[in-house]
Amino acid sequence: MKSLTEYFSRISDRSNGPDVEIHSCPELIECIRQVGFLPLLDSGVQGFCAEALLAEECRFVQFDDGSWEWPLWQWKGPVVTDGSCVYGKFFGGKAGFVSREWWPHLYNWRRSRSPEPEEGSVEDVILSTLSASDSLITRELRAACGFTGPKMRGKFDAYVTRLQMACRIVTEDFVYPTDRHGREYGFGWSLLTTPERLLGAEACRASCAPEESFRRMHTHLTALLPHASERQLLKLLG
Repeated sequence: MKSLTEYFSRISDRSNGPDVEIHSCPELIECIRQVGFLPLLDSGVQGFCAEALLAEECRFVQFDDGSWEWPLWQWKGPVVTDGSCVYGKFFGGKAGFVSREWWPHLYNWRRSRSPEPEEGSVEDVILSTLSASDSLITRELRAACGFTGPKMRGKFDAYVTRLQMACRIVTEDFVYPTDRHGREYGFGWSLLTTPERLLGAEACRASCAPEESFRRMHTHLTALLPHASERQLLKLLG
């Protein structure tokens, strides 16, 4: 794989399609390691997402019988369980990957921006319920927190997204239903947990002030994405 840093730095001048292509799950893991931050789908910054880097044969395909194939979606689980990155809705409420190297800085900055939920608040109940169970798929967590009425799914998902943006909830893996033959199908469910349980408290701790973490991330993304506007960078950093 060619240098992704070089690729992103000149993406605005690109006219003949990407010259960096991801063909496999190991290549996606290496990509995340190189760039540090990588949204899964469109991030609002040209070309800056895993989907845009996929080789043509790895893109989403739907067949005549309604079935589909999407390697990127199938790679998410192995990438997350590999342990070299953290996955969740970290980029403007959209999902993506953060390398273990950069995670403490994102955690440090986002936690400084989002104080501990007030005792008894909905966010506090969600976190307490999740912590007591170690990990739960989204629908199990929703039911355990009492969000079972009409139109409650969207409201609950909004709370969970805010907690992910605050680096208080992450995805541990993905769980798929199986058919009568034992074959997995569908898009799967996120298995949620806390970053402290997944990585350990020490792996989430940065050795600098939140403002310094922000400065380092901003400098890194500015060099990586010189074609991005300041507004776009701030949206990525939260």
